[in-house]
Amino acid sequence: MNTYRSRAHMLLLSAMLAVPLAVPATMLTTPARAFIVFDPSNYAQNVLTAARSLQQVTNQITSLQNQAQMLINQGRNLASLPFSSLQELQQSVQRTQQLLNQARNIAFDVQQVDRVFQEKYGKVSLSAPEQQLVADARSRWQYTVGGLQDAMRVQAGAVANIETNRAQMSSLVGASQSAAGALQATQAGNQLLALQAQQLADLTAVVAANGRAQALRDAEMSAAAEQGREQRRRFLAAGSGYAAGSAAMFNR
Repeated sequence: MNTYRSRAHMLLLSAMLAVPLAVPATMLTTPARAFIVFDPSNYAQNVLTAARSLQQVTNQITSLQNQAQMLINQGRNLASLPFSSLQELQQSVQRTQQLLNQARNIAFDVQQVDRVFQEKYGKVSLSAPEQQLVADARSRWQYTVGGLQDAMRVQAGAVANIETNRAQMSSLVGASQSAAGALQATQAGNQLLALQAQQLADLTAVVAANGRAQALRDAEMSAAAEQGREQRRRFLAAGSGYAAGSAAMFNR
């Protein structure tokens, strides 16, 4: 009996001694992932680092977008104007030039003007016969009439160009307002200046033609006055004079 109690006591004691030793063994065999450790300071640092990285990426994307927009703007600034009125302006100038070149009798040429004025508007020859004086006067009158006609033709040509200029001006102003870049706006402005130059050329042609007609009229009047003095001198020159004679008023 005592032996049995003794053995039971020993078994109980062994069991009590074995329990503390079993806990550490259990803890050692537990996997490490079963324990989650949260570090607030480390988490905040990680979040701040991620935010900074995201901001850097955003800044890089913005920089790339700005560079792309800059390249697009440069492409627009270098784009050429699709509209050109140069050909129409040149045709208008050529039409006016042709009208000036078709001047009757006396062309717009310095040498020809000098020659004609020397022949037709110089001093009236004192020895020229009456028929020659009349023919010279008629020739000068024809020059004057031709100059007036030339002036009117140039005026008509300039007026005919007004409608063409109006259409070109409307197109150029529209192209300037809708210009995509600096180059297109500059080209539109240059073409508007060319249009103004063409209009000034028409105005110059009209002024030249009118001045030429006025000069021919004045030259004709001057030559006519000198010729009139010569013819009056011849009329008043000593001659046979007036001799009285009989005249029959009614036939009987």
